[in-house]
Amino acid sequence: QLIDYAIKLEGTTRHASQHACGIVIAPRPLVEFTPLQKAQGGDVEQVCQYSLHPVEAVGLLKMDFLGLSNLTIIRDCLDIAQAVHGVQIKMDEIPLDDPNVFALLGRGETTGVFQLESDGMKKYIRELKPTVFEDIIAMVALYRPGPMQFIESFIDRKRGREKISFMHPLTENALKNTYGIPIYQEQVMQVAKDMAGFTGGQADTLRKAMGKKIAKLMAEMKEKFISGSVKNGVSEKIAADIFQQFEEFAAYGFNKSHAACYALVAYQTAYLKAYYPECFMAALLNSDSTNLDRITIEVEECRRMDMEVLPPDVNESFRLFSVVKGTNKIRFGLSVIKGLGEEVAEAIYRERKQNGLYKDLADFAARISHKAFNRRSLEALIRCGALDRFGDRNVLYFNIDTILDYHRRLTQEASSGQFSLFSFAGGKTERAPLVLKPAPPSTQRERLAWEKELLGLYVSAHPFKEYGERLAGLFTPVCELAQKKKDKNVRIGGMLTAAKKILTKNNDPMMFCKLEDASGDIEVVVFPRVYRDKPEIWESDRAVVVSGRVQEKDNELKFIAETGYELTPDNIDEVAKYISRGGLNGMGETAAAPRITQAVNLYLRAQLPASLLQKVKIMLDQHPGQYRVFFTIDQPAGKQKVLTNYKIAFDEVIAKEIEALLGPDTVKAET
Repeated sequence: QLIDYAIKLEGTTRHASQHACGIVIAPRPLVEFTPLQKAQGGDVEQVCQYSLHPVEAVGLLKMDFLGLSNLTIIRDCLDIAQAVHGVQIKMDEIPLDDPNVFALLGRGETTGVFQLESDGMKKYIRELKPTVFEDIIAMVALYRPGPMQFIESFIDRKRGREKISFMHPLTENALKNTYGIPIYQEQVMQVAKDMAGFTGGQADTLRKAMGKKIAKLMAEMKEKFISGSVKNGVSEKIAADIFQQFEEFAAYGFNKSHAACYALVAYQTAYLKAYYPECFMAALLNSDSTNLDRITIEVEECRRMDMEVLPPDVNESFRLFSVVKGTNKIRFGLSVIKGLGEEVAEAIYRERKQNGLYKDLADFAARISHKAFNRRSLEALIRCGALDRFGDRNVLYFNIDTILDYHRRLTQEASSGQFSLFSFAGGKTERAPLVLKPAPPSTQRERLAWEKELLGLYVSAHPFKEYGERLAGLFTPVCELAQKKKDKNVRIGGMLTAAKKILTKNNDPMMFCKLEDASGDIEVVVFPRVYRDKPEIWESDRAVVVSGRVQEKDNELKFIAETGYELTPDNIDEVAKYISRGGLNGMGETAAAPRITQAVNLYLRAQLPASLLQKVKIMLDQHPGQYRVFFTIDQPAGKQKVLTNYKIAFDEVIAKEIEALLGPDTVKAET
């Protein structure tokens, strides 16, 4: 019965798929040519029910219009360049032989350049050192499965390291621009015309037969190709061999027209990066503003290019990323701040545009009247650095209630028509002052933690910089790992910015982590044996030092961890001594491991109010982690130490939060 059902189902349509960007064009309404159905999604409402071949058979024109985000990047870059530099760039008029563009490509500085930014492409484009536009077209066509096998030969022939040869003198006209290597379908067509005397129509039929693998048509074309070649003085064997090579080439042959269009967009993006780098990078960041992984890569590229990327600022930021006029600095956009909201970001920018810069904190609090402006949005602005010009982040954060009360009071008075203003001679009036309570300044570690939380990455500095300076010379920077592939043991240090746990076939946990230092990042692979030794350290936002070996796979470097150790402000000196004595897989004697934080002890004085204890409970609930929590409680008979059920994360930021509740010197890390 099952087989009977299967026979009935065999050959029927399984599902209705939809081309990503295929457009059908008709001289009259489509319903006169093809039945339509509701689209599955995207920008169109309806699609044809006929598939690709029947659509052509009924006489419709089928086009493939690619909506490339890179075209939006180019347009955005041109707008930014006009606003910042006052120049109007016409992309259709830029020279296609600019030496500065080819120099940028030859250095492999192609992050953000269309089609040329993968690690593998960077490697080959550096080796190729393109000098003409034709080289870019060739690389776009070659860097795909199949033709990739010819890339090194193509580079060697261009650089003169390999002899250029042709299958037959009659193929030279078609293959001379690619150094004798067939790359494009158009070259097959040209050889067919030059060698076998094909017309343009016959050559296109050959291309179609090869590309679509139409066996019957291929047999006809082969016979015509060989006979035509023989008439032109080519031996039958050579003609048959060349046709066979073209048949093999058809499996990966690319049409040059498509590669040339892609290469043009690649060249245009490279041109903008070479001549208007800050405008290009701002446009690139805007395009990827919702993709944190891409933003991280692009911000790092900005730093490599000696561009400073600044946190948001209420007096300089626009809705998205922008260039600070007169500089090569890029400013984060307000809408990128988590927790702020599009409406508040727009209100801040619109008010500034209409009525000028915000003079001070009181002026800002008085002028933002949007209903969505609340504690959450103000907290986001303070912690990410958007209000740094008005005071220290921790001082502002400590005074959030004061600022909000001031804002509410002025908003209510404005809406009721009653103003609490000081009157001065001449009828001038002034708002009541905004007085902030004193508070300790924020630490760099706090500022960086807040930036990571609200912007997705560290902006004003890198948190590992402090550790890197203290451990200088004791580990290899990530940017130098390519030179350490043959070393059996390498030590690196950095922040774990991502951590993903998976289970092996044996159900053992292992980790894939991204480790980042001030020079770059690399994926760290933590196998089950290593993970079991210290599972608590392989988590995001931890500073670690790791020993292991470098491995290259698919042109990408990975780091295979053998041992790892967490770094904290408290143990940095001990870890430095430990490594110096030969620890952490050093080549010297085995050193005793330094003591690390195992628990957190909170001191609770006698008769604390229930409301305060409730706040302590909420704070502990909000920071789960691996450190056990003890309470040391004042009792009439003396201090009593109690182990609780809590396990929390612990660092300097959390310690400050605890001390803000319980008072100074009420929290202690224990080993």
